Amino acid sequence: MYKIETHMHTAEGSACGYSGGAEIARARKEEGYDTVIVTDHFFRGNTRPDRSLPWEDFVNQFCSGYEHCKEEGDKIGLNVLFGWEDNFHGAEFLIYGLDKAWMLAHPDMINWTPSMQFQKVHADGGYIVQAHPFRQRPYLEGIGLYPNFIDAVEGINSSQPKEQNMRGMWFAKEFHFPVTAGSDVHGVKPIGGGMLCEKPIVTIQDYIDMIKSGTGYELIDKHQDS
Repeated sequence: MYKIETHMHTAEGSACGYSGGAEIARARKEEGYDTVIVTDHFFRGNTRPDRSLPWEDFVNQFCSGYEHCKEEGDKIGLNVLFGWEDNFHGAEFLIYGLDKAWMLAHPDMINWTPSMQFQKVHADGGYIVQAHPFRQRPYLEGIGLYPNFIDAVEGINSSQPKEQNMRGMWFAKEFHFPVTAGSDVHGVKPIGGGMLCEKPIVTIQDYIDMIKSGTGYELIDKHQDS
């Protein structure tokens, strides 16, 4: 089985990240991951780059965490892929299948509703997973669920309590969505989540195709024995 991380943050791209991309690559390699997907918080979330920067400069700085992670990953034999986490009034979405050039070409993306995001991302072959749908925090006013504008649900998030993950799994089952799992790790400290895959995930399209099929993988749930 091949171990992959689907939800991960760096200090360069996420204000809540506490380790740089290169450090994180080494840490995940030591944990036994074969592939990781960097999903830093974008413009409307807890992002690191200054939002007042010109769009190109903002995107370049945002992507630097991924780029540092990939550069180190290429040296040590860790496959590093790109994604991001967008935010809409507290609801967050993991977006896969698109790249830096796509971001640069869509400066209006910071104003999209979930419906607009779904249409635009799908038009260019991207894939949207609602992250930790039942996450509760003191700074969040409520919970937003968007079953009409996602492709899958992150049912297991290793940084969330067991009860919130159970609700996420219910949401996925109720609306017949494929389920993913991720650590939501923000630095070198291991959390121990993600997915185990029967086949290697080499490209982001490999990952999307696997989730669409609903087969060939297992979720890692650190709460399963608690």
